[in-house]
Amino acid sequence: QLQLVESGGGLVQPGGSLRLNCIASGFKLDYYAIGWFRQAPGKEREGVACITSSGSDTLLADSVKDRFTIFRDNAKNAVLQMSRLKPEDTAVYYCAAGPPRPTVQGMCVDFVENDYVYWGQGTQVTVSS
Repeated sequence: QLQLVESGGGLVQPGGSLRLNCIASGFKLDYYAIGWFRQAPGKEREGVACITSSGSDTLLADSVKDRFTIFRDNAKNAVLQMSRLKPEDTAVYYCAAGPPRPTVQGMCVDFVENDYVYWGQGTQVTVSS
């Protein structure tokens, strides 16, 4: 079965950190470009961070720049490292895998859902004191 599974979400206090993992099952994740997205209640899904298959190009949304990092841990895991979390970061976080491309431009903040082949089920991140 080909699927993506997110893990690492939870409840954290403002200023805290979380590491989200995106694990591929049934295929090798390093072939694909990866995007992390989030959706808060009553809001549209938004692009948070993206990385090319080679890892040579990354992009972070302005709202998380300098606080979040995206990187590939191995052939089957893509990580979103989140620090200095804020209550407004509360959302369900999703990872998705799309066809390889040389740049993340056009696939992240201004993404199209159909550009991605696989989507995970999401993991809840709640930032609250």
